[in-house]
Amino acid sequence: MIVRSLQEIEGTDRDVRSASGTWRSKRLILAKERVGFSLHETVLYAGTETSMWYANHVEAVLCVEGEAELTNDETGEKHWITPGTMYLLDGHEKHTLRPKTDFRCVCVFNPPVTGREDHDENGVYPLLTEPDEA
Repeated sequence: MIVRSLQEIEGTDRDVRSASGTWRSKRLILAKERVGFSLHETVLYAGTETSMWYANHVEAVLCVEGEAELTNDETGEKHWITPGTMYLLDGHEKHTLRPKTDFRCVCVFNPPVTGREDHDENGVYPLLTEPDEA
């Protein structure tokens, strides 16, 4: 059994800030836990814009605080995301999130991330893996 708080991972290697400065993600469960998914609390900052494309992952996002506009960059369709709203990127959609306020969400990734990922120039997380345990 693993019990871990957001407070205890603050300032550790599980507390990841994007190179772009648009988000911060606290990675509660990572690939090294070997449970088939990763779990994060992520805050995207008000007034920023983050374009993403999870070409290698499926992501589910549940908004728990704040408001943001989500745009499907492939169709132009826009959605207003507020607390209690979930979105699932089950088709590897290219998308952009524009938070009106600081936007706090809980994210689940499959396959799980290692904690070392950041978006590349195309908004993609690379597919990183953990070495097999001996």
